[in-house]
Amino acid sequence: MQVALPQLPGQLQRGLRSLYTVHGDEPLLAQEAADGIRATARAQGYTERTVHTVAGAHFDWSEVLAACGSLSLFADRQLIEIRIPSGKPGKDGSAALQQLAAQADGNDSTLLLVHLPRLDKATRSGAWFSALDGHGVTVQIDPVERRALPQWIAQRLAQQGQRVVAGEAGQHALQFFADRVEGNLLAAHQEIQKLALLHGPGELSFEQIEGAVLNVARYDVFKLSEAVLGGQLARAQRMIDGLRAEGESEVLVHWALAEDIRALKRVKDALNAGRPLPMALRDNRVWGLKEKLFERVLPRLGDAQIQQLLVAAQRVDGIVKGLKSPDWPTDSWQALQRLATQLCQSVSASPTRA
Repeated sequence: MQVALPQLPGQLQRGLRSLYTVHGDEPLLAQEAADGIRATARAQGYTERTVHTVAGAHFDWSEVLAACGSLSLFADRQLIEIRIPSGKPGKDGSAALQQLAAQADGNDSTLLLVHLPRLDKATRSGAWFSALDGHGVTVQIDPVERRALPQWIAQRLAQQGQRVVAGEAGQHALQFFADRVEGNLLAAHQEIQKLALLHGPGELSFEQIEGAVLNVARYDVFKLSEAVLGGQLARAQRMIDGLRAEGESEVLVHWALAEDIRALKRVKDALNAGRPLPMALRDNRVWGLKEKLFERVLPRLGDAQIQQLLVAAQRVDGIVKGLKSPDWPTDSWQALQRLATQLCQSVSASPTRA
C-alpha cells in the first residue's frame, strides 16, 4: 500500500503495520518519516531495535531472516531495520525480501522497516519491491519542487509557532528564504531552527528573516563548531568573544556547541552498536567538512568523555537561561567559553585505546 509522506502520520495513528518501506533521495524527509515510524513503534512496545546494512553482493541475508523469525530476547516486540543504500538487494536479497514481506502479515511481534534510495520505475515493478508494497506500507519521498518551497517553509514555521507577516511582505519574505536555500531542505531546516531560537513563537517580519539568513555573524556561530571540533582553542575563544561583542544570542551559541556534542554521542553509540562509520555519519546528518572532522575526532573520544561533555552542555543550558550551577561561572559567556574549551581539549587529546 502506497502512502504519501503527508498522509503517513494519519496512517500511523489509525494502526501500525508490520512492514514499512521508505524510499527516496531527500535525506531530511526520509529521516523524519523513519523517525515517525520508530516513535510510534516505541510507544507500542517495540523497544528492541536492530539495524542491518546491505553493504554489497556478499551480504548474509540469513542473519536478517533469522532475526525476523526469532522472538526478542529483551523485549516483547522488536523493530528490525534493513538499509539498502544501493537500492539493489541482488538475487539472494530479492528472495529474502519476498519471504520477509510474506511473513510480515499478521506478525505483531516484529516490525520491519526497509530503507531505500530513489528507485526507477523498472525497480519498483520488480518482484521484491512489489512484495514489500503488497504486504506493507511504502512511503515515497519526493523532492520539494522549487515553486512549492515557500509554502513548505511556511508550514515548517507554523509547526514551531511562527508565521510570516500577512500580505505581499510575507510572500516576499518566503520567496527570499527559498531563494537563499535553493532547494536544500537541510539548509532550510537549519535556518528555520535558527529563527525559532532567535525570535520564538509569533509573527516574523521580512527584516527578521533577512537578518537571520544573511547575518554573517550568525553563520559564524556554525563556523564556531568547525573551530572547536578542529581543536583550535585560541580561534574558538576569539570567535566567542567576537560573537558576544556583536550581540549574538547566547542561546544560539550554546545550541551550536550542544548539537555537536549530541551528534558525537549519537554517532559514537552507532559505532558501538556495530554500524560502519560512513553509515553512522549519514544517519545522523553529518556531511561536508563536519564529516571529516568527526572522522578525525571520534577515535579520540571515549564514552566517558562524551558523557562528561553532555553533562557540561546541560549545565550551560541552564546557565544561559538564568540558572546557577555549582562550580560553573554565573556569566553565560564565561560558561560558553568553558564548554568550548572542554570540547576543544577533548578532541585534541590522544586517541582513546580500546
